[in-house]
Amino acid sequence: MEYNVIIVRFGELSTKGKNRKDFIFKLAKSITRNLLGINKTYTLDVRHDHIYINLLINSNEFDYTPLLKISGINGISLAYKKEIYDLDDIVDTSLKLIKEENGTTFKIRAKRNDKSFPYISDEINRAVASKILKNTSLKVDVHNPDILLSIEIHLEGTYFYTKTLKGMGGYPLGSTGRILMMLSGGIDSPVATYLLMKRGVEVSCIHFSSPPYTNQGVIIKLQDLLSKLNIYQPKINLYIVPFTKIQEKIYEVSKEGYPITIMRRMMYRLASKLANRLHINALATGESIGQVASQTLESLKAINEVTNLPIIRPLATYDKVDIINISKDIDTYEISIRPYEDCCTIFTNKNPKTKPKIEDCLEIEKLYDFEELLNEAIDNIELKIIEDKTTIF
Repeated sequence: MEYNVIIVRFGELSTKGKNRKDFIFKLAKSITRNLLGINKTYTLDVRHDHIYINLLINSNEFDYTPLLKISGINGISLAYKKEIYDLDDIVDTSLKLIKEENGTTFKIRAKRNDKSFPYISDEINRAVASKILKNTSLKVDVHNPDILLSIEIHLEGTYFYTKTLKGMGGYPLGSTGRILMMLSGGIDSPVATYLLMKRGVEVSCIHFSSPPYTNQGVIIKLQDLLSKLNIYQPKINLYIVPFTKIQEKIYEVSKEGYPITIMRRMMYRLASKLANRLHINALATGESIGQVASQTLESLKAINEVTNLPIIRPLATYDKVDIINISKDIDTYEISIRPYEDCCTIFTNKNPKTKPKIEDCLEIEKLYDFEELLNEAIDNIELKIIEDKTTIF
């Protein structure tokens, strides 16, 4: 079926009540931004129930796939719109369109949005199905048809479609706030970043760098990872924090088993300082419960103690296989497994504590005044902007 309209479906936006129009506006803005490369080939008709993309070119020349990567779009229907208001014309058009489809069974699903139309949905279904049965070899299957022909009758015309594609879901980008993601460059944190974007969160990233123990390959790796995520958020700020002095001092003063916990506490302090400067109200990590020693519930409690900002952990209940599968789906896996170590892996930590005590952490941190080093690190942050140059903001 050749289509001339794309019906954009909202999914969860239907739950937003009075705020719904604001979410729809942000979604329309995302659509315009992501379709910029094919500008002037469509017009947008934004309504309370759907967004309609009216094509100005042949559908074979229109690439709709970017729509499937926009958070807030639950699905899209590739539809043929015709300005008809007569049942006989609807029946004849339905027959013509269904003959273009492949299959042996069909089902008709009519919806009368225009209540002034003189026939109810069931009468439309029966009239169309009867015509198809008499003029084709197709059989009706109401449970699992090869062809599902949907017919929607509106004031401005009738929409016909047989193909609906699943979208990303979630909420429009930026509609649920901003967050600072602690990005390591491994498999987990890019997946967590993607899941936040899917929920409409605008993500900035913070990375802790420890040259000369870590090298430029890690930064290139991060840039490549975020370039993959530009599909979902076209502009991502990456803040690189110099962490070498802090890390060296941690390993100098910490007792056995505690360096990783103290290091994570310092990272949370730094991330909180930066978030406050940027007026960002929450932090996020790629942590998964129990995956490593620093991710036991006891460790998370000890680490969390240094900040009063909410910590969002999208992967908290995911197992590693689930995370790897998502990373492959979003094309970050091969980049994540590049053999460049980050600051969390460069120092050997024998027998890391799985149940660290907050009072022990506080005693260790009294052995050196870290505040000066933390402020020095914050004042020397490097900002890199990773963006899709084909989009506008």
